[in-house]
Amino acid sequence: MPKSNTSARSITYASAINEATRQLMAEDDSVFVLGIGVDDPRGIYGTTSNLSREFGQDRVVNMPLAEDAITGIASGSSMAGMRPIVVHERMDFMLLAMNQLINVAAKSHYMYGGAVKVPMVVRSIIGRSWGQGAQHSQALQSFFMHVPGLKVIAPTTPYDAKGALVASIKDDNPVIFIEHRMLHNYKGQVPKDLYSVPFGKARILRAGEDITIVGISHAMVECIRAAQSLASSSVSAEVIDPISLSPLDVETICESVEKTGNLLIVDNGWTPCGASAEIMSLVVENVQGYEKVKMRRMGFEFVTSPTTKILEDLYYPDSRKIAKNAYDLIKGKKTDWEPDVQESPEIDEFKGPF
Repeated sequence: MPKSNTSARSITYASAINEATRQLMAEDDSVFVLGIGVDDPRGIYGTTSNLSREFGQDRVVNMPLAEDAITGIASGSSMAGMRPIVVHERMDFMLLAMNQLINVAAKSHYMYGGAVKVPMVVRSIIGRSWGQGAQHSQALQSFFMHVPGLKVIAPTTPYDAKGALVASIKDDNPVIFIEHRMLHNYKGQVPKDLYSVPFGKARILRAGEDITIVGISHAMVECIRAAQSLASSSVSAEVIDPISLSPLDVETICESVEKTGNLLIVDNGWTPCGASAEIMSLVVENVQGYEKVKMRRMGFEFVTSPTTKILEDLYYPDSRKIAKNAYDLIKGKKTDWEPDVQESPEIDEFKGPF
C-alpha cells in the first residue's frame, strides 16, 4: 500500500481525479479539459465537478457528440503546445476516434523525428452499470496496449488515480487513462499535495506465499476480496495491481511468481489476445522453470456484453469465481471447496447517472 502521508485524508477515486486535474490546471495554463458533458453539474461522476466554474468554459470545453473531432482537437492542440485532457465517458465510443489515436497521436513523435510532442491524456471510462449492455460496457485496453507510442494506465486505488493522472498530464506522450465506473466512489488515503505515480511500476497490495493474483482495474477489488476468503482457508495470496499496462512491470510480477509457483490473472476484459495473455506470455519468457508454474487466466466470457443482471453475473469474474479458481489451481484439480466471500456492494448500489 502507499506510504502514509501527514497531508493525506480519505477521499473518493473521483475526487482524487478531480483534485489532480484542478491542481495541474492551476499550475499550468496549457492544461485544459474537453469532452461531452464535462461542464455538466454531475461532472462525469464528480471527476470534473466545478472545474468549469473555477477555470471558465475556455478551459473546460463542453463538446458535441463527435468523438473523432474531439480527439482530433486534442491531438492537434497538444502538438501546438497545449496539454489537453479528453474525457470519453464510455471507452466503447473511442472506436470512433481510432484514426486520431493510433495514426496521429501515437505516431507523430516518431514520424517527425522527435520534433513533435503529443502530450495528451485520454480519460476513458469502462465497466458495467445496471445493464448498459453490448455497446456501453466494453473494456478495450488491449487494443491500445498493442500500439507503440501510446501509454496505457488503469489505476485501482484513489492514491494511484491521482498520482498516475498527474504523471500522465505531465508526460509528453499520449496516455490512455482507464477508469472503471465502479471505482469512482471508492475511498482511500490521498495526499493533498501534487505527487506522481510512475509508469511501469506495479504495486503489491497484499503480500502472500502460495499464489500470485494479478488483477486489472475493478477486477483488483474482486481479487482482494477473493484473497481474504482464501486466507480463511490458510491460502496466502499475493495480490498485484499492475497500474500501468503499457509499459508493464514484468519484473515485479515475475519475482512474485518465482516465489509462489502459481499465477492467476484476472482481467476486466476478454481473455483472447488481451492483457492477461500478454502478462502470461511475459511470465513464460522471463521466469526460469516456468513449465512448473501453474497458470490460469480469467476475464469476460467470450460473448457480447449482456444487459440483464442475471447474465451479467455469469459474464463478469467476481470474487467467488476468483477465489474458487485460485484454490483449485493451487490444488491442481477441481475441488469441492466453496469460498465464503463478500459480495460486490458497489454493483448493487450503483445509481448512475450512466
